[in-house]
Amino acid sequence: MVAKVPPEPFRIKMVEPVRVPDGDERERALEAARFNMFGLRAADVYIDLLTDSGTGAMSKQQWAAIMMGDEAYAGADSFFSLKKAVKEVLGFDYAIPVHQGRAAENVVFGSLVKEGDVIPFNMPFDTTRGHIFNAKASSVDCVIDEAFDRTNQHPFKGNVDIAKLEKAIAEYGKARIPFIMVTITNNSGGGQPVSLANLREVSAVGKKHGIPLLLDAARMAENAWFIKRREKECAQMSIAEILKATMDTADAITVSCKKDPLVNIGGLVACRTEEMYYKIVPRVILFEGFATYGGLAGRDLEALAVGLHEMTDEQHLTHRISQVRYLGDLLEEGGVPCIQPIGGHAVFIDAAAFLPHIPQGSYPADVLSVEIYREGAIRGIGLGALAFENVDEKTGKRTFPKLELFRLAINRRTYTNSHIEYVAESIVNVYKRRDSIRWGLEMVYEPPVKGLKHFLAHLKPVSL
Repeated sequence: MVAKVPPEPFRIKMVEPVRVPDGDERERALEAARFNMFGLRAADVYIDLLTDSGTGAMSKQQWAAIMMGDEAYAGADSFFSLKKAVKEVLGFDYAIPVHQGRAAENVVFGSLVKEGDVIPFNMPFDTTRGHIFNAKASSVDCVIDEAFDRTNQHPFKGNVDIAKLEKAIAEYGKARIPFIMVTITNNSGGGQPVSLANLREVSAVGKKHGIPLLLDAARMAENAWFIKRREKECAQMSIAEILKATMDTADAITVSCKKDPLVNIGGLVACRTEEMYYKIVPRVILFEGFATYGGLAGRDLEALAVGLHEMTDEQHLTHRISQVRYLGDLLEEGGVPCIQPIGGHAVFIDAAAFLPHIPQGSYPADVLSVEIYREGAIRGIGLGALAFENVDEKTGKRTFPKLELFRLAINRRTYTNSHIEYVAESIVNVYKRRDSIRWGLEMVYEPPVKGLKHFLAHLKPVSL
């Protein structure tokens, strides 16, 4: 049964006209984009679910705060607005602004990780893997096995398997592990949450071995919402209290503030100790800007300070996550195989189950992205072999990820339920004709940066 979405906890104050390009226009757009969704012009897309990063609508309070921006190079008032919000909402004493999430990864991985290091994760996302590769380090997935079972209803499929974590530490040794990192929610595994109990266990393992715990906390408020709903010990806690308890498990966090903190640009590193702060901040100055603005204008810092508070609003989170679930329920009702339970920020379609006749080496998730765009001018993104395969540099052997997913990331406070219903109808139409999709994609151009080829790859269709 499709659950009803609660009424919007906002009124629409400004609109942006959009149009549906016709079929011929879509074909020309695909050719021009070289069949890569990142290559499409936004004007050629009707409903854009490529990412929830920086694509949401800001509140009137955030727009008002922008007018308070102090653009001083060093020590601006706007930085202290952000620092105060970080302390109040997250509990960290040291706040380092950067321009977005991958900038946070750049300064952290570039400062703390050396060649040959190994970082235990639940599962890293694409840019995170890219920064690990760039540092000549590697990661080891320690997520629970249930994460790879599409139909398993485990409430916290982003959890770290503690036995796997202990095994990784025993195998590689403390000297090669600069930190443990957990992504909340677990984007690569279908937007699945991590329980507070599990984070406390991971933190205890880290403390036992003297290894810091870092959180990739872009979707930390959504993760807190799931904890409140699914972890009975936390049912009476507020979202703000759960979020603070989550942060208490970590020594530091990296944040793409373009997700839960509700801004169109911005990122954050926060930590507890002066020692870690001074390890990280020189790289901020080298790559981002001075330590108190980090590549952002003062007005961006002000909007972010407001967004950090707004993201903990339970009414906002309930509507947002319910709208995501609504899309997932409509797709499941139409027979479309999706990762269950539906995650917090996106619906993840199991492309391997949707198109089982297309070999993984022919990029079925990205074939699906093309067909969905053809059907309804809807843009999502494949998160399968194209994004996560490994190719041995010596032998050329390809190793594919366990999951071949297509993601529909829902923008915050942006689309109506009518838009959601249109997306579902379009994808169900593709599912009904799935057996007629008898082609794959072949790489024509691959960028030289390891781990990030899906952003810039040139592809061409090939018959199967």
